Amino acid sequence: MTEIQPTSRETIPRDPSIGVAAIAPERDEQHENDWTQRLVLFLRVMAVISICKGLYHWAQITGFVGGEDDVFEVQSMAWQTATVYFAVIELVAAIGLWLATPWGAVVWLTTVVSMAVIELMFPAIYGGSLLIVSIEALLLAAYLGLAWMAARERPP
Repeated sequence: MTEIQPTSRETIPRDPSIGVAAIAPERDEQHENDWTQRLVLFLRVMAVISICKGLYHWAQITGFVGGEDDVFEVQSMAWQTATVYFAVIELVAAIGLWLATPWGAVVWLTTVVSMAVIELMFPAIYGGSLLIVSIEALLLAAYLGLAWMAARERPP
């Protein structure tokens, strides 16, 4: 009885052109995630800005900013409600943005749209500044552009 010995991989000649590398698209590994890195950097910058905005709203509530005429208790109910809303949601958005989580981006988008709506549709609350609406729209467009480019660089 003779034993059949399995052939080893070294004894089989291989064609180097056949393999995964031959069918994979050539990508420069150094620049593989550039847009994703830019998106995360943008989210971190927005997190810092959201922290500042949230703390500013808390400073308005607690009386650390503003004069005697700007005390929280003497403001309208609409102003108080909007200020408390933004004091809470901006800080929640900041945590999610810093962690680069999907829910963080959703909460941040909610704050951006909420501020734009309040400025445009309820100008009596914060004054109806078109500059703030423009800045919020610009930040929203920047986020959408970066998210689009980051999604395109990842293979399906």
